[in-house]
Amino acid sequence: MKKLFICLALLLIGSTVFCQKPRIVNIVNFIRLLEPRDPAITEDVLYETVVKQVELMKKYHLGGTFLLQYDALMDPRYQKLLKQLPKNSFEIGAWWEIPQPLVEHSGMKWRGRYPWDWRANIGFSTGYTQTERRKLIDTYMRDFKHIFGYYPKSIASWFIDAYSLNYMYTKYHIAASANCKDQYGTDGYTLWGGYWNQAYYPSKINAYMPAQHEAAQIPVPIFRMLGSDPIRQYDNGLGGERQGVITLEPVYPKAGGDSVWVDWFFKQFVNGPSMAFAYTQAGQENSFTWNAMEKGLTMQFPLIAKLRDEKKIRVETLAASGEWFKSHFKVTPSTSVSATEDLPGGDKKSIWFDSRFYRANLYWDDSTLRFRDIHLFDEKMVSGYETKPVTSNECRFFTLPLVDGYLWGTKEISAGLKFKMSVNGKDLLIKFDDPAVSDREPGKLIVNWPVKSFKGTLRMVFTDRQIAMSMMAPAGTKWFLDLDAAKDAKLPFQKISARGVTAQSEGVSYKVELGKGKMDSRNTFRLTPDRNQLFIDLGTH
Repeated sequence: MKKLFICLALLLIGSTVFCQKPRIVNIVNFIRLLEPRDPAITEDVLYETVVKQVELMKKYHLGGTFLLQYDALMDPRYQKLLKQLPKNSFEIGAWWEIPQPLVEHSGMKWRGRYPWDWRANIGFSTGYTQTERRKLIDTYMRDFKHIFGYYPKSIASWFIDAYSLNYMYTKYHIAASANCKDQYGTDGYTLWGGYWNQAYYPSKINAYMPAQHEAAQIPVPIFRMLGSDPIRQYDNGLGGERQGVITLEPVYPKAGGDSVWVDWFFKQFVNGPSMAFAYTQAGQENSFTWNAMEKGLTMQFPLIAKLRDEKKIRVETLAASGEWFKSHFKVTPSTSVSATEDLPGGDKKSIWFDSRFYRANLYWDDSTLRFRDIHLFDEKMVSGYETKPVTSNECRFFTLPLVDGYLWGTKEISAGLKFKMSVNGKDLLIKFDDPAVSDREPGKLIVNWPVKSFKGTLRMVFTDRQIAMSMMAPAGTKWFLDLDAAKDAKLPFQKISARGVTAQSEGVSYKVELGKGKMDSRNTFRLTPDRNQLFIDLGTH
């Protein structure tokens, strides 16, 4: 009764805290009618892939979401197949890539090389004017309702501009969206520095940027797709022009297609502190074909069903997750993804924290510890794709960096904000043991990291606007954090003072201040604690 009373009281005062911390899995399969990149992948091959996905999901009594690209929506075979699915466990929604029939049915001229062209200025809403975007949306919605009798509740894509997303919400009342995982250059699409996992409310002027205030947000949660490896995905392709993929997608033999990796991924997912909730997306686009995904899906789905039956996870549609999110959170909540043990034979750890103000990643490798990433969010940062169509064949979405271990590092130089100490005039990396991570206190992620280099413990408390650090250490211990970066790294910093730093990126000025401790310009910049305490304020920009 006492626990129930506390939860009710928190809800009455408008808190986003709630008693249950669900671990949600969406099985999302999106459907294209054709695949011009490979003549062996015919329309029949793509259709049979979806048939096999349906059969496997029914075998394990797993519901999920099928998202239709417009050309597949208009195909009678897909209409018949999907109309037969039980509505209490399956959802039909929209996959927002723009093929030739949608453009022509909207009264416009097709500019693509093929009936579906994946370039950012052709196959995505970013390639069209605002007036054209409305026409495309109206055409899709009209025809979807004519076929299924209702408007879709979920619309997802690798990326959707904020103008389109807001129009979908205000006119058609969609409940959920989803976009691609963070990646750099993969398939020509860069989404870098965003709310790393789970879901967020986007800014009205930038769908990749979480809003900080309710009035500035589109009230449609965007879920991050594909289930990234929290340890390895970030550094994949370091020093190159683009990243590879290490995700739950079943077509990748060293990730979602490998039983050892999948078991490890779901163990971290089920057991790792997540704060508000944990989330991942399973499933696969039909373009990869059944032959490529069969092994991975037939291995993953029994495990997902088992975890569901053990009540360790919740399997539901994307729309159901969106409606749950909106019923629990007025603004984007703070969440975390914790991988405190590695794959067999590995010895790395990674802790991701996200709030509506910033994201941060702690990375442990060979007993050393660093902030591998810290990016700030600013709801006033306008996306370049809001009012003008993109003209290039690639799209790039960024937030505001304080630490960027991927873009500022190389294979030879690991970039990041590193924990060091001074010993006899030399700066040495501090060595750490295994951490204890807790999300028991509402709104806080608490990490206690024992020190091997001396008898002591580093304590970190992540809240929505601040990272607070303190060190229990022997008297006279001199510890600090240095930002290491490659010599040719393009850093955003304009002024460094004792109280903080000002910077500019993507044409936006921002600042980070210290609530406790001081900063100086040694080694890019150094953060030195005050009486063993260091507070980084990340909600003042």
